[in-house]
Amino acid sequence: MMSQTTLDLIFLMLAVFGLLAALTVFAELWRARVPQGHTDSALEAFAVRLHTWWGLTIVLSVAVLSGKIGVTLLFAFVSFAALREFLTLTAKRRADHLSLVLAFFVILPLQYLFVWLDWMALFTVFIPVYAFLLLPVVSAMRGDPDRFLVSVAETQWGLMICVFCISHVPALLTFDIQDGADRSILLIVFFAMVVQVGDLFEYYAGRAFGRSRIAPEISTKSFIGVGVGISAAALVGAALSWITPFGVIGSIGMAAMASLTGMFGSLVFAAIKRDKDVKDWSHLIPGHGGFLDQLDSVIFAAPVFYHITHLIWS
Repeated sequence: MMSQTTLDLIFLMLAVFGLLAALTVFAELWRARVPQGHTDSALEAFAVRLHTWWGLTIVLSVAVLSGKIGVTLLFAFVSFAALREFLTLTAKRRADHLSLVLAFFVILPLQYLFVWLDWMALFTVFIPVYAFLLLPVVSAMRGDPDRFLVSVAETQWGLMICVFCISHVPALLTFDIQDGADRSILLIVFFAMVVQVGDLFEYYAGRAFGRSRIAPEISTKSFIGVGVGISAAALVGAALSWITPFGVIGSIGMAAMASLTGMFGSLVFAAIKRDKDVKDWSHLIPGHGGFLDQLDSVIFAAPVFYHITHLIWS
């Protein structure tokens, strides 16, 4: 017999798939209204984004239904791919090769092993303390001081955002909810939905109504767009409060906080791309970049959401 948590997950996934199906029909009706031989840039952007949502929803659904091991392995793979994208755009020396091997094949697996084993004491300090101190020592022992600080800092930054921050999503599974520990997996669904909905509304509201940009030289984000995105995330948080231990008011606050933090993260990643003079982190998804382009909001929001959840509702 299925548990209540599994039934809730299936209900949520069917609702999301139903919404995506409705949006797909809407996109096709929109496409039918475009004169033959012409293209609508807004429609094409929406269609590509819609295909991305289908893919992400299917993969996340399979992982969530697989339980802790599925979620942990999924985000370990995501961290690996994101770290590869990030470090591809950094300048590396021969002296950094051993540090990179350690980052990909020792530090990253150990971080997710600690999540899997529920060793939170090590999970929270392993990369910020031990990897932070180890990697520069390894690079220094290679005896090449050229661009040493820049190279080490970029590797450490990559580990922090691509591994440490992302690993806080499966770490939500360690949260003990009083009416059933297995319901902690619903927190991942709640987190993913409020952040993505906030991003979606911020993106379109900012382009439709936004005139005053927050950082014009870095991003197209506007104050109006951010306000609309946070409001939309808060409404979704209220609607999904029944799957969380937060209550309605707490869910609204947590959703708004996650959305706002995620938008700050997106702004930071936009600044990094401007510094590197690239439009996207990779070309994995035509027109929408790579893993980091899809996860920039999640990366900043995940650790904040995780720690506030433990601080207030533990």
